[in-house]
Amino acid sequence: MTSTKAQSDWIGDVLHERRQISVEGVEIDVAITRRDGSAAPIIFLHGFGGSKEDYLDIVFHESFKDRTFVAFDAPGCGATTIRDFSRMSIPFLVKATQAILQKLSIQHFHLVGHSMGGLTALELAFLHPQSALSFVNIKGNLSPEDCFLSRQIFTCADKDPEKFLMNFIERNYRSPFFSAPFYASSVRHKVRPEAVRGIFESMVRLSDSGSLIEKFLELPCPRVFMYGNQYDKLSYLPALKESNVQLAEIPHCGHFPMYSNPVAMWDCISRFEKVIELPHPPLNSVMAMRPQAQMPSGWTINKRLSGVRLSVKTYGLKA
Repeated sequence: MTSTKAQSDWIGDVLHERRQISVEGVEIDVAITRRDGSAAPIIFLHGFGGSKEDYLDIVFHESFKDRTFVAFDAPGCGATTIRDFSRMSIPFLVKATQAILQKLSIQHFHLVGHSMGGLTALELAFLHPQSALSFVNIKGNLSPEDCFLSRQIFTCADKDPEKFLMNFIERNYRSPFFSAPFYASSVRHKVRPEAVRGIFESMVRLSDSGSLIEKFLELPCPRVFMYGNQYDKLSYLPALKESNVQLAEIPHCGHFPMYSNPVAMWDCISRFEKVIELPHPPLNSVMAMRPQAQMPSGWTINKRLSGVRLSVKTYGLKA
């Protein structure tokens, strides 16, 4: 449906609105923030316990001035409402994202997804490889070891959704990782307890399937895998690097770069987006980006594939 005055609010060139979609017969009222433009938009997908506001600092960064983007709260999260929580799962979130893209007439897009949103983005990009132009995967699930949050639905099971969520919050508040207390303190306000089980169970099932890394490596678009330095021992990082995936290690960070080190996160996304927008520059033009005047200290050039691979400079990349 078309947004009415009561459903939308312009702040500068950014629109805050609500859109109604239907997925598998389930009605969803989606809270969306977006900026229109002629270029393919960046689609921001937040993680479990997050919201679209995790990404809205984009409007304050000069490097993203006038950049087209869409950020929305996933069903059961933030300000988005859903009538039937029993359908909640990652495949359902993928279908919801597809419905939103269709509602907004978006055919091609760049993806930025964190955690649950990274997994949703991966499944979406795998289904529509010609539509996904690039993918910044911020610690999205790729293997069983990534289920340190979602696997608690089994290891700390509780039939009462409200009780499970409250205990989940308490456990994460005491977690020895950057921004864990900050994250935990807001989860209760951003997630409906009834939405948790379906999301977590499907995240574990997909992560344990063993196919996510293969899907990620098969994507034809330029990709970055971003992670905090507290996760620099992830078993699959060498495989990603060997397969020409750019690794962006964010210092002073665990699972939440948007909370722990947003400056580094946005700088990484900005430079990646700028590089991939170049018309396949020759190798010498990319290598020319190395001087300090153009590249900050700590960024390195990775080898290119067939002389044309688009390369993002990485924080703390270990040779």
